[in-house]
Amino acid sequence: MDKAVKFAVIGGGSWATAITKMLSANSSSINWYIRSEYIIEHMKIHKHNPNYLSSIEFDLTKINLTKDVNVAIQDADYVVLAIPSPYLHEELKPLTVNLKDKVVFSAIKGIVPESSLIVGEHLHKTYDIPFENIGVITGPCHAEEVALERLSYLTVACSDKKKAAFIGKHLSTNYIKTKITDDIIGTEYAAVLKNIYAIAAGMAHSLGYGDNFQAVLMSNAIREMKKFIRKVHRMKRNINQSAYLGDLLVTGYSTFSRNRLLGNMIGKGYTVKSAIIEIGMVAEGYYAAKSAHILNQSHNATIPIIDAVYSVLYEGKDAKKVMAKLTSKLN
Repeated sequence: MDKAVKFAVIGGGSWATAITKMLSANSSSINWYIRSEYIIEHMKIHKHNPNYLSSIEFDLTKINLTKDVNVAIQDADYVVLAIPSPYLHEELKPLTVNLKDKVVFSAIKGIVPESSLIVGEHLHKTYDIPFENIGVITGPCHAEEVALERLSYLTVACSDKKKAAFIGKHLSTNYIKTKITDDIIGTEYAAVLKNIYAIAAGMAHSLGYGDNFQAVLMSNAIREMKKFIRKVHRMKRNINQSAYLGDLLVTGYSTFSRNRLLGNMIGKGYTVKSAIIEIGMVAEGYYAAKSAHILNQSHNATIPIIDAVYSVLYEGKDAKKVMAKLTSKLN
């Protein structure tokens, strides 16, 4: 494996921490951009991120920590973005380094609000990065289980399969297995939509719907996802593969899922605003519900679950009444 290739990881949250852990197992040259000087100074002394996945101890001889995004990216060959989508535009605003010459992989599961585009399309349009130099890293995988070194699977998507395979090898460990695909658009939209469905699952759970209903909800969600993605980007894909169905299931059922937690709290009677404040971390499904609703106005896919979640989050509808109405639309 080529140890000379330099990576840059952009972000200081749980996914950035997990990805840096994976990369550092196979690379000795990583620039890690974290905007918080406190986290950087803490890591230099204690060798772990105090705010996210603090059980992971890093070998800092392999990692250059910096709060300057240009320093992180300047001499990197491969850049991995792991910033919540609502903050991506702002975080990259100081960038003066040309991203056109880099291979950029996104581990972001959301739509960029400023452009209403998924991250890959946003990178292409905003930074003129060729599509063959843009990739996606998706699940099914929770960062918390990476920290625990539980067997996990990642899907790496890029139109240039050699680049996908290269990143895949560098992310692979004895507890991480990777699969390669060329469906960049489909896997990225699946990563966006599954967060919305997880909010629905959380609402249903806290409202007293049992496992039988959850199974029906997830069955309808994967079919709804298939319809939506087909409208947005038609190509041959198997929606039952792990990047789509697997990622949906782990996000919909896992106790680590922030989006399920958001739905759970709303179902219990929290206001949307108070639930988001109490969670204290970004639940991408909140932003994704609005973006998917707007996008579907030009595609007209039948998406009753997304519509239901949107009506609760943005129209102030009562979760109990919305979920009761949704039950008659599922099969």
